Amino acid sequence: MADTDNKWGILYCPKHGVASSKKRWAKIENCLKENDIDYDFVQSENQDSVTRLINMFINNGYKTIVIVGGDSALNDAVNCLMSADPKVRELVSIGLIPNGLMNDFAHYWNLKENDISQTIKWLKQHRVRKIDLGCIHYLNAKGEACHRYFLNCVNIGLISAIMNLRQQTHRLFGSRSLSFLFSLILMIFQRLDYKMSLKINSDIIKRKIMTVCIGNASGYGQTPNAVPYNGLLDVSVVYHPEMTQLFEGFYLLFTGKFLNHHSVHPYRTKEVVVNEAVKAMVSIDGRLMKTPVGSYSITVEQEVINFLIPA
Repeated sequence: MADTDNKWGILYCPKHGVASSKKRWAKIENCLKENDIDYDFVQSENQDSVTRLINMFINNGYKTIVIVGGDSALNDAVNCLMSADPKVRELVSIGLIPNGLMNDFAHYWNLKENDISQTIKWLKQHRVRKIDLGCIHYLNAKGEACHRYFLNCVNIGLISAIMNLRQQTHRLFGSRSLSFLFSLILMIFQRLDYKMSLKINSDIIKRKIMTVCIGNASGYGQTPNAVPYNGLLDVSVVYHPEMTQLFEGFYLLFTGKFLNHHSVHPYRTKEVVVNEAVKAMVSIDGRLMKTPVGSYSITVEQEVINFLIPA
């Protein structure tokens, strides 16, 4: 077996439907050569191939695995790593070069899509920080106990529906701005509140709720004070505002003042129990999941992943 202790394993996840993906990789490749990085490179075709290729890197002893992708690809990578033996996981560090439709976890660390050179210089310094992962525990349609880890957030309700619309419209229009605009227009036809029953710390919440965000990090602006290294989850519960207040809420979301809206109720906790969330979509790190059957819970596991952070 070739020596992989000092060699990066790089997984390139091209954006679907983007014609410039080859130019993007060529630019990354030039930056890697300029920084004398020794690496092996593979390219994903879909979500299943991400899992297969990350497992290949882990099983072949790579100690530094760099994801060139967005939140969903990074989510797949950490879930693969969490399924490995803890002794193996302890030796592996995960790095990120943002290249997705949504790069919220990258933005948390000030990693920018258009500054590849700086990102690679930071990764080369190999500054490791142990970070937390959130975890959703649920039953699937077969009644089997399942779980899924997340770096950024779990969304329940309207925001998950909007993210689903945005991904669908992005495939049609290609443009982020157009896809988001049409998602907002289509939002008019979406259900705006859901009957929920939640347990957060000692509080029992039973009422109609528009959306819930459980954040291990910034949660696409909905949990702006969350940090992935304090062993806690930030939770934003949003009650159903009037339509004018709804658009005010989106304005505050985009300006980083989401928690100032009077319909937003913030919490900090180690566990959220969702006893009921009738017909509410659930997304994990921006990707829609099949709605869990019955009640489910979201917890946090402290300092379980080695993540390469900026200097």
